[in-house]
Amino acid sequence: MRQLFFLLSLIAFDVHAASYEAATEQVKAQLIASVNAVHAGDEILIGVNQRIIPHWHTYWKNPGDSGLPTTINYDLPAGSLAGEIQWATPNLIRSGPVVNFGYDHEITLLSSLKISKDAVVGSQFPIKAKVNWLVCEETCIPQEVELALELPVVDLNTDTGRGSLLIEQARANLPIPSPWKITLEQHDHFLTLRIVGDELKSPSIQNIAFYPEEWGRINHSAEQSQKIVGNAIELQLKSGDSPITTGNALKGILAVTENNGDISTRGYSVDVVLDDVAPNAKTAEQSDLVLSSAMLLALLGGIILNLMPCVFPVLSIKALSLLKHAQQSPTETKLQGLAYTAGILVSFILLGVLLILLKAGGAQIGWGFQFQSPLFVLIVAYLMFAVGLSLSGVFSIGGSIIGVGSSLTQKSGYSGSFFTGVLATIVATPCTAPFMGAALGFALSQPPFALLAVFISLGFGLALPYLLLSYSPSLQRYLPKPGVWMDRLKQAMAFPMYAAAVWLVWVLVQQAGVNSIVIALGGMVLISFAAWLYETTKFSGIFTQRISTGLAIAALMTALMSGYFGIETSAAVTVENSENTAEKNVEPYSAERLRALRAEGKPVFVNFTAAWCISCLVNEKVALSQSSVKDEFKKRGITYLKGDWTNRDAEITKILSEFGRSGVPLYLYYPAGINTSPDILPQILTPEIVLQAFAAKEVNML
Repeated sequence: MRQLFFLLSLIAFDVHAASYEAATEQVKAQLIASVNAVHAGDEILIGVNQRIIPHWHTYWKNPGDSGLPTTINYDLPAGSLAGEIQWATPNLIRSGPVVNFGYDHEITLLSSLKISKDAVVGSQFPIKAKVNWLVCEETCIPQEVELALELPVVDLNTDTGRGSLLIEQARANLPIPSPWKITLEQHDHFLTLRIVGDELKSPSIQNIAFYPEEWGRINHSAEQSQKIVGNAIELQLKSGDSPITTGNALKGILAVTENNGDISTRGYSVDVVLDDVAPNAKTAEQSDLVLSSAMLLALLGGIILNLMPCVFPVLSIKALSLLKHAQQSPTETKLQGLAYTAGILVSFILLGVLLILLKAGGAQIGWGFQFQSPLFVLIVAYLMFAVGLSLSGVFSIGGSIIGVGSSLTQKSGYSGSFFTGVLATIVATPCTAPFMGAALGFALSQPPFALLAVFISLGFGLALPYLLLSYSPSLQRYLPKPGVWMDRLKQAMAFPMYAAAVWLVWVLVQQAGVNSIVIALGGMVLISFAAWLYETTKFSGIFTQRISTGLAIAALMTALMSGYFGIETSAAVTVENSENTAEKNVEPYSAERLRALRAEGKPVFVNFTAAWCISCLVNEKVALSQSSVKDEFKKRGITYLKGDWTNRDAEITKILSEFGRSGVPLYLYYPAGINTSPDILPQILTPEIVLQAFAAKEVNML
């Protein structure tokens, strides 16, 4: 339907000379007013009346599965202002599986009009309107007319007249505020609209239907079943492709059709917020059960996070720490494990608190949000590079294996273990492991206490394998004894850190453009200079040490300040990447593009990803880029949409939260059909998983 519209929009449509009325083959339009004359400073009603031939229709503000709403652009004298269209209660128009909201036969679209206080008595007040609409039967035709109306300006003692009778008829068709208490609840993929009012149970009520103002809030074609519960009517609505989330309002019109000899429909405006269920003894218990499940999922996700590619660079530090501490006393080894665990838990608590504060400030954020900042990515790249230099033996500070600050090396290396846990948390945040998605999505929708509980469980899961090894002497006996080989292994383990720094520089380029390479590599040169200067002069005289330390600090500050002032965030990917994406037959995601494809009934695969998400990149390489998968996309006519969350994108954040996720990756498959619901694929993909998802959805539809 939408493709047909764009094709027909290329055809020249009739544009009529400005007069108070104009007509196309399907629609006759006229510009009307609530008065015959005006006073300066008055507020009146104006409107465009449309008379539509049988079997054809125009559209409401939410056209439904296809179509476009009518638009009116008023041209008025200076100092005058026309309000928004006051939409009348629409009709439900079905065409096979396609459901639309619109008008047939006749409709008047009203707007308020404020007359300029400078209007001169005895002059004419001109009103011009350019009206565009889409009129459809089996085909759709875009049309435009220009209308004009002049009203005399009279003095305050002169009656302005009643104007067109069509205005009052139109006002009678406008929805009125609901006289009933209305609440909204959500259960799985359904919304329950509860309207409290005994009069709605009258036998004369033939039908009650809800029309949403915004596309995608509900499934338009799904049956709206209703039942009587006590003194209320409950209307069940199936969630759509852009479902409402807790704390947001569902707006629309409740259309009540009544037969009292004549069948009539009255519209009532609905503006109801989807709230959490009110707490009571039963729901509190259910909430605990949900929280406990989320904490268990977070614990499992944290354990698996140790195996994810994001955490691999820091595994070298953990492995070397374990080998070193295993030769100490059992008590010392346990304390080192506790220090490492404390570092992870404190980091996750701080991250949770930051998320709570950002949410309270109205920000839309998710897991790994800090990597959407190019400056943060640059700093972590510097940190990975510095740790690599330390492992390579370029410099060392005290006895800490991570070599970050002499203050971190005291207390028998406990600070070293603590900050190793901090580093593990930093490098883990770009990854999302299985079980984590649902747990984090739940956490971000909960009060602060529940959010922190889930984050602590996730952190404990990340620390648990190392903690168990620290407390298990039997397992430690299988570890090799220390020797010269450990120094060689330490140097070899520097290269994963360098690789992580290279990856982060690549992420930085996606966010801030190719010029950021110079800043990042220049900063690494300065860090190398600072490390070399410190290491070669640390045993020199006090004066030399002070000079070299000052120069080293100046080099580090220059690296950081050049990053702070030199990197400008760009929300768009580079032109080169856009061209590469196009070559791979992948389209950039947008809500409008998804909506258009869904309205046409085409199958769609949506990949929400980010350049800093290693799991996402691995999935694309291992599964989505395989020839068998790409051939299946082509064979089934599946459009591949890619949503890039590398830089902050509120629209993608909102979509992730609507599917109960707090971060990427998220994979959605919409099979062919107008109103099919999407399948959510696992966070770890293989070609077989993707192909089976396509085949399984096709079988379910048969």
